[in-house]
Amino acid sequence: MRYHIVTYGCQMNLHESEKAAGMLEDRGYVPTDRIDEADLILFNTCCIREGAENRALGNIGAVKKLKAKNPNLITVVLGCMPQQPGKAEILRKKFPFVDIVLGTHNVVTLGEKLDALQERGRICEIIEEDASDMDAPAAVRTSGLNAWINISYGCNNFCTYCIVPYVRGREHSRAPEAVIEEARRAIEAGYREITLLGQNVNSYGNDIRDDSVTFPALLRSLGSLSGEFRIKYMTSHPKDFNRDVAEAMNSSEKIAKVLHLPVQSGSTRILKEMNRKYTAEEYLKKTELVRRIIPDVGLTTDVMIGFPGETDDDFDATMSLVERVRFDNMFMFVYSRRSGTVADRMPDQVPEDVKNRRIRALVEAHRRISAEVASECVGKTYRALVETRDGKTVATTDCGRFVTLKDDAPSMHGRFAKVEIIGHRASKLIGRIAADET
Repeated sequence: MRYHIVTYGCQMNLHESEKAAGMLEDRGYVPTDRIDEADLILFNTCCIREGAENRALGNIGAVKKLKAKNPNLITVVLGCMPQQPGKAEILRKKFPFVDIVLGTHNVVTLGEKLDALQERGRICEIIEEDASDMDAPAAVRTSGLNAWINISYGCNNFCTYCIVPYVRGREHSRAPEAVIEEARRAIEAGYREITLLGQNVNSYGNDIRDDSVTFPALLRSLGSLSGEFRIKYMTSHPKDFNRDVAEAMNSSEKIAKVLHLPVQSGSTRILKEMNRKYTAEEYLKKTELVRRIIPDVGLTTDVMIGFPGETDDDFDATMSLVERVRFDNMFMFVYSRRSGTVADRMPDQVPEDVKNRRIRALVEAHRRISAEVASECVGKTYRALVETRDGKTVATTDCGRFVTLKDDAPSMHGRFAKVEIIGHRASKLIGRIAADET
């Protein structure tokens, strides 16, 4: 029996697909890259933006033909999209060929639902609270040298544009012992990069009644583990990022010096409307703080354009912040209305042509700045993880910069080495492995 998984959305979804694969392989399934050869097709969905949801719906609908050819084909839809109020019933009615529909809180029950499918027939089950601690399935890791590890689930922030708290639930943290043990096993299995996942990693431990359980403490514990690896994490919320986190990042060579700190807007007025709980000035102070503590830190961010009520002055404030911080990389989005969020009901929705004009200006500014930042890297040497991808030798520095290497060195795959930056094309770095490393 062969399975094929289609994943939409964030790294959290990607890791949950790995857990789903673990449950399937426990029942004798093997993976296939070809959807038309699969005996089970699973869609792990996202609803953060309308585009991702529409793509998922279109691809789910296309499976109808495969089901007609193979009536024994099992089809599964799970994740954020069916967790939305009323969406599971729509899926059930619109796609009668889908056998199992599960929400975010009971993904870990996939195995038992498969076991019960023949007896129960179609299964559609959405619950409002977690059915388990989400740690039960052994994941089938599919991200090369990287191992994803959840440290928390859910979100308490309720940004007015975001549906995550409604489909993921309130924030709850895993026990530090469980996180550390999972990391230790991954390191022993040969994974060179451990990426910690949480909607807001900086608030890790806030729901555990123990003052010693904090995100900086967890970073330090992981950084003290033996082995050759590095720790990364995502995502930080600016309101909770502080000196303790920055100093913990700087406490060990094994903790990557890269920080993804989503600003969303450079306008304090818009940030308040977004319920982000920090001002643009506070955000700037935090970027200055982390650069004092870690001078070569790699800073990346998310920026949203066209939030309801955004004026030209608000957009200019965003452009000003981007010019001042000079991010290594930015993920830029046009605001997408999501039913059930506060922002969906706000007046002064920004016209599409205005959104498009602003996003084009932001993209152009980012291209220029990222090329300038890349030029400043030339002549420097960085510690980096070397990999072979599609027959090419590449590297990722500890500060998050991706480097295409001149060296053809497949024997270096999975090793940390010093990498010299010898040039760049726009924002892309070109390097070579330092002579004393070969």
